[in-house]
Amino acid sequence: MRPTPTARNVAALASLTLALGACGGKSPPAAGPGAPSLARVTVAPARTPLERFVDGTIEAVNQATVSAQTSGRIAEIYYDVNDVVPAGAVIMRLRGTEQRAGLQGAEAALTEAKARDAEAATNYQRIADMYQRRVVSKAQLDQATANRDAAAARLAAAEAGITTAREGVGYTEVRAPYGGVVTKRLVQVGESVSPGTPLMTGLSLKDLRVNTNVPQSIVTQVRLLKKAAVYVGDKRIEAAKITIFPEAAAPSSTFRARLDLPSGAVDLAPGMYVKVGLVIGDADRLLVPGSALVERSEVTGVYVIGQKGTVSLRYVRPGHHFGDKVEILAGLAAGEQVALDPIAASGRVSSEPAP
Repeated sequence: MRPTPTARNVAALASLTLALGACGGKSPPAAGPGAPSLARVTVAPARTPLERFVDGTIEAVNQATVSAQTSGRIAEIYYDVNDVVPAGAVIMRLRGTEQRAGLQGAEAALTEAKARDAEAATNYQRIADMYQRRVVSKAQLDQATANRDAAAARLAAAEAGITTAREGVGYTEVRAPYGGVVTKRLVQVGESVSPGTPLMTGLSLKDLRVNTNVPQSIVTQVRLLKKAAVYVGDKRIEAAKITIFPEAAAPSSTFRARLDLPSGAVDLAPGMYVKVGLVIGDADRLLVPGSALVERSEVTGVYVIGQKGTVSLRYVRPGHHFGDKVEILAGLAAGEQVALDPIAASGRVSSEPAP
């Protein structure tokens, strides 16, 4: 008896279901002999700095409060809190009517002094010629000489007065001593100020440093090696310079230290707390390229290549970053091989780590 079309369809569907079920229960096969080799690196101990960790606080190297250098009333304020100010920019202006009037008076005094000096010089030259012809007495020549010298002195004083007056007018324009960010504005438009009145506070984010304390037990090693680093998240920033103050603070017996950071360090701001690694020697650590790490939820792993070419995902415990490499604290042993391309290695996994 020949099967009907309906019976044939049912039989085909059952065969397909069995085939799919058989395939779904197996892991992807390992790469065959013809598959391209995975890029890999052999894990080996590397000599890295041995550090003692302490807490530190970031501060700006350039931070200051600009004060008034002359009297006046605030006419205009051009920058406010959180504004970025270029170096030398005018941040506020005073009315300065008195200063400009003083400059005009100094200019008038200079004009008069120049005229008196020219007159005294001409008169001296005439009297000196007459004295050579024995027409005038020595007393008259001495008088002309004194008048000439006095006029020259008054001219010098008038020129100095001009410099002072111009400086006073310049003080009515308050300029930023360096480029940075405004953190406080201490006056309002229309407010009267006098010399020494604080006007605005700012700091530069270009040059930063870290203040920390070095325990007495390791201060000798730190002074000898003069190396340290700041840890911000996964980043390790080498200190450009470390300065240790000569006195220990009582009663903690710690030494204050200051770490200069490289110019333009990112993700840092004054007032932040950071971890500081003070180098006291060196140690062997297992390092792998950061690009080889795989993150799944809250765990981290690497693809390990076995001796027979099998690939397995293994969970590891990462530590600090050293450049583009990451310290592995647990999960790997020296001599094992790790795939450099996690995406390519994921297609050849022959076993998964236990949950």
